[in-house]
Amino acid sequence: MKYDNKTARPLLGKGWLFLLAAVLMGTYACSSSSNMSDADVPPPPALVPVDEAAPPSPDPRVGLGAGVFDAEEAIWNLDLLSTTTPPEDFVGVTNSDLAFKGDYAIQGNYNGFMVWDLTNPTSPDLIIDYLCPASQSDVSVYGDLLFVSGEGFGGRLDCGTGGVQETVSEERLRGIRIFDITDIKNPVYVSNVQTCRGSHTHSVLKDPEDDENVYVYVSGSAPVRPNEELPGCSAALPDEDPNSALFRIEVIKVPLDNPEEAAIVNSPRIFENLDAAPTHGMSPADQQALEEAREEGAFIAEFFGRERVIPDRFVQPILMEIAQEDGREEVTAADSAALRETLQARVDEMFGDRDEDDPMDQRGPNQCHDITLYPEIGLAGGACEGYGLLLDISDPASPKRVDAVADSNFAYWHSATFNNEGDKVLFTDEWGGGGQPKCREADPMEWGANALFAINDNKEMEFLSYYKLPAPQTPMENCVAHNGSLIPVPDRDIMVQSWYQGGISIFDWTDAENPVEIAYHDRGPVDSTRMQMGGSWSVYWYNGLIVNSEIARGLDIFELKPSPYISENEIAAANTVKLDYLNAQGQPKFEWPTTFALAKAYVDQLDRNDAMDSEVISELRVGLYRAEQASGSRQQRILDNLSDILNDAVVADAYEEKAGKLMDTINAL
Repeated sequence: MKYDNKTARPLLGKGWLFLLAAVLMGTYACSSSSNMSDADVPPPPALVPVDEAAPPSPDPRVGLGAGVFDAEEAIWNLDLLSTTTPPEDFVGVTNSDLAFKGDYAIQGNYNGFMVWDLTNPTSPDLIIDYLCPASQSDVSVYGDLLFVSGEGFGGRLDCGTGGVQETVSEERLRGIRIFDITDIKNPVYVSNVQTCRGSHTHSVLKDPEDDENVYVYVSGSAPVRPNEELPGCSAALPDEDPNSALFRIEVIKVPLDNPEEAAIVNSPRIFENLDAAPTHGMSPADQQALEEAREEGAFIAEFFGRERVIPDRFVQPILMEIAQEDGREEVTAADSAALRETLQARVDEMFGDRDEDDPMDQRGPNQCHDITLYPEIGLAGGACEGYGLLLDISDPASPKRVDAVADSNFAYWHSATFNNEGDKVLFTDEWGGGGQPKCREADPMEWGANALFAINDNKEMEFLSYYKLPAPQTPMENCVAHNGSLIPVPDRDIMVQSWYQGGISIFDWTDAENPVEIAYHDRGPVDSTRMQMGGSWSVYWYNGLIVNSEIARGLDIFELKPSPYISENEIAAANTVKLDYLNAQGQPKFEWPTTFALAKAYVDQLDRNDAMDSEVISELRVGLYRAEQASGSRQQRILDNLSDILNDAVVADAYEEKAGKLMDTINAL
């Protein structure tokens, strides 16, 4: 058996002859009372190599009409099963991250959290909306415990809605709330752990060697709270105060049987000895917008290293203050002129005049935004402002930095995702902080993107490529790389990811030097006349569903559709992976049960990449279909013959390992 232009070799013997004989003798009969013809076998799928993906052109995501709940939509290779708006107390308030337990999705919101029953994904049922304000309300679960982040200054220990007005208050919550969700319809607030910088995000680590505790890694990005409010908090540099709350994360140990005893057990300084990371300037689109704003008379000042337009909500109170000082209740042109002369001094006084010799400016990051834990490989990926970190978490209470990478194309390292094998890691760049339009046509494709790295045997990261949403968005849409997760398609690295008002993008990064988009969903702007927050905060695969937390619009549920780039069999194999729970920042290792769907998925992958002779592929497809319809000794004979066929097949060198996985699956069947 030969085919042209391939480096290939046979695996073993001449089993295809036996299969031919079996077919002639009727071995493939489905039952003793009926025989199948070739017409009974489903037609082969139309498959195309992923690097030849041909998305719709022109891109339908460009130019979509605006609206909150009636925006125009574009979708490719996905089915939208449902969109559900939030309950009354949560409408108009930012929806944040997601966690999953059993049949439930838990959706964070700056006003608390919601629990959705996903049993019927076309009409998810709201089980409870728990009012408990505190930004960001990022959520995670383990067992019967729910963990919720609180960082804002208005969060209250009693979950009250009145906020906290005092600068120092015993009522303020900044840290982790812990709920007992044994009865998920009636969460019980059992404990909290206060931290010096609050909890912007957190990650839950279940150590495979410890069944009595879980560990929560807390990333806080707010200013250090006063010592008078939480004793022991210090904003000094570590050189001046070894107990400084800067340049560290918090590790909380939670006894599963006594979560009320949860407490900080370590504050590792995983950022030590890192220099200030390289940065980039303004993009052409930002520079143009700045100049247009200047021409229109906007108030502009420099802070945090560059000129910025001062929002009107800050300008107007100052103008009114200037007018009232002169005994007037109306603002005049003279007041505006006076403010322009003093604006920079006011900004410097408010935010601090940036001193190039300030030791804080010479150091690397003093906080992490997000840490993704992958306990099965003993590693974590820390997305930490100016750096991406690789951490050893073999001792869960004492993570150690093993590598760090920086990139002048990155502005704010935000989150991380490993591939299933743990030999690659993807970091996202939240350039613009999530509230800015960073997917405009003139924005560089390397900025606000993903950076993909290989992890070598020495636990060092080696840069491979970038991936950014390929569809330009309008200046009225906040858009930048954000949260996502792997989809468990066997032997492929496929990720679904949120891009705020850029929507969601599904891309294949199996070849991490050439990532390719294979599906998407997008809506038009929330408002076509001004910037308003909206879009996908986080989107994750969970037990066959793709669940999207939409900042302004609620909860979306999707399913993958078969396409030339991901087959029905690959989707079916992915859906055999069943999880009891999921926190995207606590990455599970996917394992696929032995099924016919798995075998057929491998055949599709060999076919898509033209790795075997088409006649052999056809024989494998027919045989697997016949075997799946058969049972007992008849099924066994068919599978034995398929094993012989595969043994004799000539396989391109690059796909011998995949052919071996197919062989293992057939033998296991």
